[in-house]
Amino acid sequence: MSGHDDDRHQQPPPAPAAGSIDWAFRTTENAVILLDGDRRPLNINASARALAARALPGQDIGALLDLLPDEAWTQSRASGRWAGEVATPADVILEIVVRNGLGQGDGVDLNLVTFVDVSARNARQAELQQRHDELQAAHRRLAGTQEQLLQSEKMASIGLLAAGVAHEINNPIGYVHSNLGTLQEYMGALLSLIECQDEALQADDPAAARGNVREQRDRLDIDFIVGDLPKLMAESREGIERVTKIVQDLKEFSYVGRGEPMRPSDLHKGLESTLNIVWNDLKYKVRVEKHYGQLPLVECHLSEINQVLMCLLINAGQAIEHRGTIDITTGAEDGEAWISVADSGCGIPPESLPRIFDPFFTSKPIGRGTGLGLAIAYSIVSKHHGRIEVSSEVGVGSTFRLVLPVEQPRGTDAPVQ
Repeated sequence: MSGHDDDRHQQPPPAPAAGSIDWAFRTTENAVILLDGDRRPLNINASARALAARALPGQDIGALLDLLPDEAWTQSRASGRWAGEVATPADVILEIVVRNGLGQGDGVDLNLVTFVDVSARNARQAELQQRHDELQAAHRRLAGTQEQLLQSEKMASIGLLAAGVAHEINNPIGYVHSNLGTLQEYMGALLSLIECQDEALQADDPAAARGNVREQRDRLDIDFIVGDLPKLMAESREGIERVTKIVQDLKEFSYVGRGEPMRPSDLHKGLESTLNIVWNDLKYKVRVEKHYGQLPLVECHLSEINQVLMCLLINAGQAIEHRGTIDITTGAEDGEAWISVADSGCGIPPESLPRIFDPFFTSKPIGRGTGLGLAIAYSIVSKHHGRIEVSSEVGVGSTFRLVLPVEQPRGTDAPVQ
């Protein structure tokens, strides 16, 4: 390329003709006013005049410029631009931009002012904000209702299990009470022997009283008591520990923990606690087979996951009419932990399978189900960013697989208010 061509390409483009600028002012839909350095109008387009008539009825175009604060001129002269919103007495909201052209190469001091009526836009934004606030309030109410429903269903479940838990507690309490009666008899026999021995020791001839002590020992069967006491104490201790375990499991199961963050928890411990709570409903017709794998600590609200497990176990037990098996399998892979509950029950009909998580849907007889158990379980698992997988065959049984992420996605573990 020649030097002549370089000079030609480096020349600035020609300035637009005055007619072109006048045409642009006349045809633009924006309200535009061009002023000189003393803020005297040089050109006012039709859109600006129409806006002035609408925003300031009965006033001239100067009143439109009077809406600008003094800082608009000083800031535009200092930085080249000012922008802001101004309200007119007629409740018209104007978005105004002032551009100053001082020092743009031609030495002329010009001010270009554009006006845009944003009343409708602001009204839409205010309406959207109001709807957003209403939606947030509705969401808070819904979250509160859901939390109440969750606790209501949990307490209803505990109410249904109360008789079973009472029975489970009554058994060990019964034999502990019986053992205490036996221990009282043993204590009486031992005290009698001690008293006989004490009398023998205080006699003038203790050796002569030895036969009486031996006879008393044989009559009270002290050898049997000495052999039976450790067994009796061990059995009583086991019964008390059984009651303590049931009470602790019930306490952990019913613990609300509202507002607390999710914590790494032992799912196996939660599973065993839940099994302990529901065992009275299962033990007469179900054989539970456990196939536990290695599970890491899982970030969750354990009491809520226990409620999901209780729902799956109770449903599995109710699906078995007479005698059957529940297989519980656990494992972990790809950053997820899972618990599978498979029963040998009646199965779920294909037409009902898509609806089992719908609120109030139940295939159980009246009085045996509210239709909320699986719906709430699904909600809990969703809140934990997990899932429940289901497979079923009528007459063969059903398998529910609870899958949870080992770690919750960051920023999602917000306490429920």
